[in-house]
Amino acid sequence: MRVGIGYDIHRLAGGRPFLLGGVVIQAPHGPVGHSDGDVLLHAIIDALLGAAGLGDIGRHFPPGDPQWRDVASARLLERTLKLVHQGQFEPYNVDVTIVLERPKLAPYMATMTAALAKVMGLPVERVNLKAKTNEGLDALGQGRAVAAHAVVLLREASGRAD
Repeated sequence: MRVGIGYDIHRLAGGRPFLLGGVVIQAPHGPVGHSDGDVLLHAIIDALLGAAGLGDIGRHFPPGDPQWRDVASARLLERTLKLVHQGQFEPYNVDVTIVLERPKLAPYMATMTAALAKVMGLPVERVNLKAKTNEGLDALGQGRAVAAHAVVLLREASGRAD
């Protein structure tokens, strides 16, 4: 078993789509980023890469590389999962905390959980998402940013000796 921790933060701006876990969130603003700015997926990608000993998201998908401009973060996650599998590991579970003042995420949590479970090839009960506010503190608390913290547990891929 191997554990990885991931984190991502993006400021929010008007006129941008807001994606979390590949799910469109209805909001007047969205994350500013080189890709689609999906902090939930970016934090998970960093956690996966860390657990597998493969560096970080910037190493594999550098923001200065035009091929990653406006790319769907779900594609980045799929590529990351291939790297993890090549290393003879597979995700066992994922736990994520999203930090966002508004909009409230409760109406989206089941959809995000199901979408993430499908992409990661996990049973829904091994995907846990939580949403927290930052109690009005700093850019997160003032509604000017969104962040996510992720923890992933990897295990040796099925078929390998224990």
